[in-house]
Amino acid sequence: MLPITILQNKKAYLSYNNFRKGIFTELFPRESEVILYLLPWLLSVNHPSFPGYVRNLKKPVKVFNIDYEKEIIKREPVFKRMFGFHGAESLTRTASETFIIQGIYTIGSMGTVSSTSRSDCDIWICIDKNDFNGITVGQFHQKINLIKDWFDANIKVPVYFFVSDVSDIKNCSFGSVDFESSGSSQKNVLKEEFYRTSIRICGKIPFWWVCFDRENKIDYEEFVSGFSGDAFGEYEFIDFGDSSNIPRDEFFGAALWQYNKSLTHPLKSIMKMLLLKMCLDEPGKGLLCNRFRSLVLEKKSDEFLSDPSVFTLREILEHAKGYDAETFEFIKKCCYLRYDVKLYSKNVTLKEKYVVDLFKQYTINRDEIHRLNRFTSWNFSDQIEVGSKIFSVLLKIYTDIVAMKDVMSGEIAPQDLTLIGRKLSSCLAGKRHKISILRKPIDNLNLPSLIFSINGNIWQVSYSMDKSLPIISNANIMHCIAFLVWNDIYLQQQIRMLPNSTTVSIQEIINLAKKMKDVFGVYDVSNIDLENFLAEEKYLRMLLVISFEASGDIKDRSDFCLLYLNNWGELFLWRFNSPEELNAFLSKHHKQIEGSEMNYYVRRSSLYYEKIIERTKRLVANVVKVIQKV
Repeated sequence: MLPITILQNKKAYLSYNNFRKGIFTELFPRESEVILYLLPWLLSVNHPSFPGYVRNLKKPVKVFNIDYEKEIIKREPVFKRMFGFHGAESLTRTASETFIIQGIYTIGSMGTVSSTSRSDCDIWICIDKNDFNGITVGQFHQKINLIKDWFDANIKVPVYFFVSDVSDIKNCSFGSVDFESSGSSQKNVLKEEFYRTSIRICGKIPFWWVCFDRENKIDYEEFVSGFSGDAFGEYEFIDFGDSSNIPRDEFFGAALWQYNKSLTHPLKSIMKMLLLKMCLDEPGKGLLCNRFRSLVLEKKSDEFLSDPSVFTLREILEHAKGYDAETFEFIKKCCYLRYDVKLYSKNVTLKEKYVVDLFKQYTINRDEIHRLNRFTSWNFSDQIEVGSKIFSVLLKIYTDIVAMKDVMSGEIAPQDLTLIGRKLSSCLAGKRHKISILRKPIDNLNLPSLIFSINGNIWQVSYSMDKSLPIISNANIMHCIAFLVWNDIYLQQQIRMLPNSTTVSIQEIINLAKKMKDVFGVYDVSNIDLENFLAEEKYLRMLLVISFEASGDIKDRSDFCLLYLNNWGELFLWRFNSPEELNAFLSKHHKQIEGSEMNYYVRRSSLYYEKIIERTKRLVANVVKVIQKV
């Protein structure tokens, strides 16, 4: 490569990076200021007036080249005033030797038109771990945690920091199981996403971005090893390795993990699943990141396609045309909702400006677009119907991927397969006595008024607008209550009950629902420690409800309902007609119950409340004593 080519590529990359920062700034004015400029500055200063101060810091830390970042330099006086510091000197300039942070980068949707008010911001803070020892790396993490605490308290966008070693990134060593993904199944897939979506907040430019020649094929390793760039600053570049090929089994593993994540973020995940399916179907087409780099550096496109999310969406939709017409139409609508755009609305934002041509090419009926624009105000049943369709499409994609017999998954760690399988089972599998899960397309649904009624001996809960279509029905009213609470669609002020001949009142439903929520919370599979799925099943918390539907003046109790939450995030409800049946269950499952937190509930209206509670506690305690002797 000629030096002039490298310089041209560097100039084009910096222009593109500034373009991405501009999108970030327009969509998130306050948060972008903090993340793009305040963050590298805070990492490079250590003073008690500012977040991130570490007492007795062994060696100062500094982001590479921060003293020459014009946008940060001009903001430094403002940053000082923010925290009540009035000194005139620059706090990033230190006389002593410093540890250098090689670079700070975003990864993911932030700074693209696909970012929404629900997006978070993942940030890689890249270091050379050989520069640190046990004490200094501990202090460095302490500094980052203090800054993270300030971010959590002061900006709306959730920010997550990942301290990454340069050599680990180069070798695609991203650890084992963490909150977001599995290192055994991601590897090169994660690096591809980094190159395609990252913004350089501050620090060095990845070599990968300048290792490109439109006329000649470049050998990355040969280029980096023989690189001599004194004339234009070799020190400005950092080697994260190439991204030239990804084995199909890695796409397979990543698809499994994305399906795992779809259980929490279905709209976001349907696009990623389609992307991974496309990569599996078209292995000879080349990596998206390489095609995107070519588009940016050759400048053959308009600025719209320089947004990686628009570029990726175009590729996904082109591939999705291979599905049947009905599925393709639904995929287009999912993509529209995922990007949170409002075409044909009065207020045209950057989002509408950048995607309008795309949705002219992959058309959605204008009336349907107006309806999609009002999605957050749709009635609850229509929103849930969309959620169910999304999971049907996800299941179809997943089934198609698994059916690819030639794709070998030998590189995926066995424990990761166990983990994924158990998590999928906990969310999707129907099991006896298990409280089922609603498929929600978004977090904030339009919750309707819900009406309890009884039809013969069956309890049902219906939407207020359509009493003939129950959301849940069961002979046991506690199953209905648990379903509402567990799926987080229970709102006390929106619960009604039709007159009936039972002894259950609306107040008793409210009391029990509150107890259930206090004990178990609501379903949220994303908050379960992934290591839980590698362990054998255990019951974490239990709630024993005694004769909820019986008359309050009856002393003898023979109706027990046991709710329990296991370590895989599943909630179950069992009903027993006698103390002996309850004893038998507790004895049979003593290994799972050991160490479980036991709670009790009796209707407050019961005349024998205290006696019933004490009698039941003694009953359970006696069983536990027997179990402990076994």
